[in-house]
Amino acid sequence: PKTDIVFLKVHKSASSTVINVLFRFGETHNLTFAFPIGGGNQLSYPHHFFARFVQGFSPRSPRRFNILCHHMRFLQPEVQKVVSSSAVYFSILRNPVQLMESSFMYYKGTSAFSRARSLEDDSHYAKNLMTFDFGFNPNGEASAKRVQLMLKAIEASFDLLLISEYFDESMVLLKEILCWDLDSVVSFPLNIRDSSTKSHLSDTIVEKIKDWNRLDWEIYIYFNRTFWERIDRDIGRERMQREVLGGRRTCLQGTGSVAPRDIKDSSLQPLQHGNAKILGYNLKQGLDKEMEHMCRRLVTPELQYSSALYKKQFARKPPQPP
Repeated sequence: PKTDIVFLKVHKSASSTVINVLFRFGETHNLTFAFPIGGGNQLSYPHHFFARFVQGFSPRSPRRFNILCHHMRFLQPEVQKVVSSSAVYFSILRNPVQLMESSFMYYKGTSAFSRARSLEDDSHYAKNLMTFDFGFNPNGEASAKRVQLMLKAIEASFDLLLISEYFDESMVLLKEILCWDLDSVVSFPLNIRDSSTKSHLSDTIVEKIKDWNRLDWEIYIYFNRTFWERIDRDIGRERMQREVLGGRRTCLQGTGSVAPRDIKDSSLQPLQHGNAKILGYNLKQGLDKEMEHMCRRLVTPELQYSSALYKKQFARKPPQPP
C-alpha cells in the first residue's frame, strides 16, 4: 500500500469525504500529516502553499510527512519539500456549474459572495475556483494555447484526478492506484447539504456560469474523459460495478443523513456555514466496541477529526526515565 500522498482539496467537491478516508488510513497506519502550524484546516489559503506553513517543517533539517491533504493553493516546488519524492498526487473535480451553486450557498454572507443576492449577481465575485486551487490565475484568458498548457501542467503534476459526480467509481480507482483494500475507501458523504438549500438553475444561468468559469469547464471536461478512459483501461466497467456495490457498512441509525437539529451526539455535529444546511449522522445503538470505533471514524466531521489527529501527532512525549 502507498503511504506517501498529496491530495489537493478542491472546495465543495466531496473533498471532505476524501479527507475522511485519508485521516482513517493515516490513523490506522500511524502515518504523519503535514498540519498547518497550530492546527486548523487551511495551509495559509488563499495564498500559494509554502513549506514553512507546515508545523514541524524546518529548512535546515527538512522533515518529510506522509500525507499532505489540508486545504492549500497548489505550488509543487514547495509541496515537494514536505513529502517524499515518490508521493502519489491526486485531486477531485466537480462540474463547475454545481460547484458554483454549492459555493454560493455555502459562502453566502462571507467575503466573496457577501453582496450577491442571487447566483445571477454573483459572477463578479468568484471565478474558476478549481483553476485557482490548482495554482493558476483564475482571471487568465481561456485561449486554446493557455488551456493546453494548463491541462499539461496538471497532468504532469498529478497521478490521478477523480470526479465527484462519480464518487464511488473514484474511490475504486483511488484504491487501485494506492494499492489499498476496499474497506479503506468505504465512506459516507460528509459536509453535504440539505436539498432545501439547493437552488434550481435556469439554462441561461447554466450557460452563463460555464462561460464565466471557462477555464474550470475545460479542466473538468478533459479530466472527466481521461477518468473514464482510465477505468476502461485499468478496471473495466463490469468489475467497477461489482466493487462499487460491495462497499457499504451497517453503521447508521435510520436511513442515512439527518438534519443538524436531529444529530444526537454533539461530537458528530458538522460545522454550519453560510446559508447551507449541513447534514450529519447518528450511529446505530448497540454496536460492539470495535464496530462502534470504526463507524464513528467514518462519520466524524473533518474539523473534529483533524483536531484529534493533530493532538495525537503533537502530543507532548512524557520524559523518559534515565
